[in-house]
Amino acid sequence: MRVKICGITSYKDAMEAIDAGADALGFVFYEKSPRYISPSDAKKIISKLPPFVEKVALFVNVDAQIINSYMQESGCTLVQLHFEPKDSVYEQLFVPYIKVIRAKNAKDILKYSQEYRLVDAYCDAYGGAGKSLNIEWFKDIDCSKIILAGGLDASNVASLKEYGFYGVDVSSGVELSKGIKSKKKVKDFINNAK
Repeated sequence: MRVKICGITSYKDAMEAIDAGADALGFVFYEKSPRYISPSDAKKIISKLPPFVEKVALFVNVDAQIINSYMQESGCTLVQLHFEPKDSVYEQLFVPYIKVIRAKNAKDILKYSQEYRLVDAYCDAYGGAGKSLNIEWFKDIDCSKIILAGGLDASNVASLKEYGFYGVDVSSGVELSKGIKSKKKVKDFINNAK
């Protein structure tokens, strides 16, 4: 499984995640999040990173103009949209994107089934709540284009391998405190996922 470590706020945390084998890093451009980072601060980190690591920008309730501007300024390479924008927003993006499903029930996870998508547990807040999905929902469906998020940590990620998820996305499950990663938790999570 590919692994994304989300909520990166420092170069140290970014490099520790990469050194541990992370495939992608997440940068939260949502000002209400305790893991928020400005595009200029993200750029200071991203400009020093090695190649072949996906830099994912997380957005909530913004228009395409802001997304395109932040992407250009930060150097991020993929957009992750934690809301359900109109189709016109997707059409106006100059960069690759991934849709997020905030699943309330089993049928929600079947949305966008022809696309790679991130599936997270629904909660009123956007992202980082550490709430788990009912894993039974994923039995007998094709999970090869699903990136699973929500309530993951080193103790439960290995049990997901049998489902064949494309990847996993973790933030709070590898933190010392909000926005500060634990080197050991990151390393253990990635080892168990892979």
